[in-house]
Amino acid sequence: MTALNAARSYAFVDDPRTRQLLEIAPEALLEGERPRLLDEWQVAPDIWNLVRRAVDRSESAGQYLLTGSALPADDITRHTGAGRFLRLRQRTMSWHEKRDGEPGRVSLMALFDGERPAASTGGEPAIESVIDGIVQPGFPAMTALDHAQSAQRLRGYIDEIARTDVRRLSDVRHGPDAIRQLIRSLARSTASEVTYVTLAKDLRAIASSISAETTRGYVELLERLFVVEAQLPWAPAVRSRARLRRSPKLHLVDPSLAAVALGAGPEALLADLETLGLLFESAVVHDLLVLASAQDGEVRHYRNSNGKEIDAIVLLPDGRWGAVEIKLGGGQISAGVASLRAAIEEIDTSVVGEPAFSLVVTGTGPVLTAGDGTVTCSLGDLAP
Repeated sequence: MTALNAARSYAFVDDPRTRQLLEIAPEALLEGERPRLLDEWQVAPDIWNLVRRAVDRSESAGQYLLTGSALPADDITRHTGAGRFLRLRQRTMSWHEKRDGEPGRVSLMALFDGERPAASTGGEPAIESVIDGIVQPGFPAMTALDHAQSAQRLRGYIDEIARTDVRRLSDVRHGPDAIRQLIRSLARSTASEVTYVTLAKDLRAIASSISAETTRGYVELLERLFVVEAQLPWAPAVRSRARLRRSPKLHLVDPSLAAVALGAGPEALLADLETLGLLFESAVVHDLLVLASAQDGEVRHYRNSNGKEIDAIVLLPDGRWGAVEIKLGGGQISAGVASLRAAIEEIDTSVVGEPAFSLVVTGTGPVLTAGDGTVTCSLGDLAP
């Protein structure tokens, strides 16, 4: 839908008539006013090379928009896109967007520019509103639904992924139950450095002989379907002899999807603050990814063998970085500030530079700036 708003003509590649045209006269698919949208192009990946050649023949930029709900294997696009294609990943709506763009009080980009917000200690969110934000889907068509309606649709989404979508990408050895169990296992360990060995153990109740390597392959398929997103580790120079942990954290692409995969509605989450905390961390990372991507930034995590960790490192292309600690409750702000300070002290800032900011994002806390310059705000207050 985003691309349709920018396109002047379009073709749906998964339409049978379009597929027939591809068999008879594939070049004709590129004809039409430009920018021309080719939706679900990955079902006919040879389109990549057709577009590449058309771009080479043209003197103008912005000729084609290729959109899809899955990525083909890397060997389709690995060598021929340089200088011709720009890739844009769309994510589900952020907390800020789900609240109809209600102004947040802490701008992520302003923090990078050295600005610090004015203190505001009134009207902190209640834990129930935090739970509502997590279970409300960020998929645009679901934002107006009540919890029962959206949960039903998300369960159907997971079921279709397990039954159909994974098999469109690869001839998997195990049935839909194994994929559903994998999604539940990923939801249970969201925002954690889970290993493929651990995930495989979880799957053996369904698939008794499944290996860690096969499990890795299934996770990669879910990444290509935009169901899972990896938060990669950050490896800066460090002052101590501590070894850096290099495992990614795996997140389902929307915290509401993880909640539904676990069968955890609002009442269950209120009674299980540990699970709520993990889902909240995943929600914060999701929003940081949305906000940082507008500046071509990325979000990683840091952890060393001394137990020092930073939940999220926001990196910009110009080398600036910010450190983010995530705490569910406002009462944990002091612990978050201390944790950030201890972790940053072990990073060799003479090599990577001082952080542009330190930020503690909470579920229920106020907007404040601590004496050492660390900012704290609720997720609802975080804005572009």
